[in-house]
Amino acid sequence: MKFISTKNAPAAVGPYSQATEANGTLYVSGQIPFVPETMTLVGEEIEAQTRQSLENIKAIVVEAGYKLENIVKCQVFLKDMNDFAAMNTIYDSFFEGHKPARCAVEVARLPKDVKVEIDAIAVK
Repeated sequence: MKFISTKNAPAAVGPYSQATEANGTLYVSGQIPFVPETMTLVGEEIEAQTRQSLENIKAIVVEAGYKLENIVKCQVFLKDMNDFAAMNTIYDSFFEGHKPARCAVEVARLPKDVKVEIDAIAVK
């Protein structure tokens, strides 16, 4: 097992790694929309928050030697399901035709009171 860490994604805000790799599978921890350099929220809009969460995932995936196309599953946690369509538009454009399996659920609260958190699983 190998723990993945990169300065190109926000540092973990708890006792966990940005990602863990085991047996050719990468498990990326939930990424919130923090700008890595400042550890601050990218903005209030769901579109900006979704894009930043996905960029953070991409930074971790690349650091581990994987590609976006290696992502096989994502989980999306939304503060408000009314943001689903806007999140989905950004998500779709980010993956450019690659369609990992996914779930999207509304949750009562997210870390740092963000609007979205996304995790991922990638396989080589």
